[in-house]
Amino acid sequence: MTEKLHAPVIAWFDAHARDLPWRRPEAGPWGVMVSEFMLQQTPVNRVLPVYEEWLARWPRPADLAKEAPGEAVRAWGRLGYPRRALRLHGAAVAITERHGGDVPTDHAQLLALPGIGEYTAAAVASFAYGQRHPVLDTNVRRVIARAVTGVQYPPNATTAAERRLARELLPEDERTAARWAAASMELGALVCTAKNEGCGRCPIAGQCAWRLAGKPEHSGPPRRGQTYAGTDRQVRGKLLAVLREALAPVPQAVLDRVWHEPVQRARALDGLVADGLVEPLPGGLYRLPLG
Repeated sequence: MTEKLHAPVIAWFDAHARDLPWRRPEAGPWGVMVSEFMLQQTPVNRVLPVYEEWLARWPRPADLAKEAPGEAVRAWGRLGYPRRALRLHGAAVAITERHGGDVPTDHAQLLALPGIGEYTAAAVASFAYGQRHPVLDTNVRRVIARAVTGVQYPPNATTAAERRLARELLPEDERTAARWAAASMELGALVCTAKNEGCGRCPIAGQCAWRLAGKPEHSGPPRRGQTYAGTDRQVRGKLLAVLREALAPVPQAVLDRVWHEPVQRARALDGLVADGLVEPLPGGLYRLPLG
């Protein structure tokens, strides 16, 4: 079963993969790592311009490590989830201090970097170094759930059973395994999408367990929807936008103007300070972090 999945999906990928800058050889391991941080919960079209600017400014980890962490937050722009910028900065510092400025090749060393979890370590090892690791993002999980398990959607959180199945599905050959990881991810992004899946364009539609079962409706827990308007996350984004554009520390009174509800605004600002994204100064001033 597994071998019958690999060849058609990889052949489809060879013919249909998007030409993305982090897939080009010149991106190197650092470019792959930056893209993986930026692409978490963020669509490709929003990532592309920020990625290009980031790599132009900081082509190596050491270039970013020399900057204040607040500069990473500033350059992150409106990608959302800005703690990723701090984590990427922390990883750059660690790479510079521990690995001579080169993104480590070893999976365990990648996993030991600050801000890097199992998914990112596996993705960098696979996509940058061609190693054999299960790379389980939302798209891959959905492809496996449908094609192999026969259900419409994977569980809300990755399970041990999913990880085990993903390992079992890996081709034995390292290069082929890395290609499978990228190909199954692209298939989930472009064809086997969460809604309006394109089974007519799918290279494995004829052996997809979910399709062969008649596409049964999802019967598990409700899938989490993403809301934004009116949330603390929206308020945090508005506060950070003011600080990103400011060249000097910003008075509390200026921040107070970005959101009408004082309790939620204060909670959002306190959260930014607690997360290390904003640095409070004497006299009611705030700035992006310097250290």
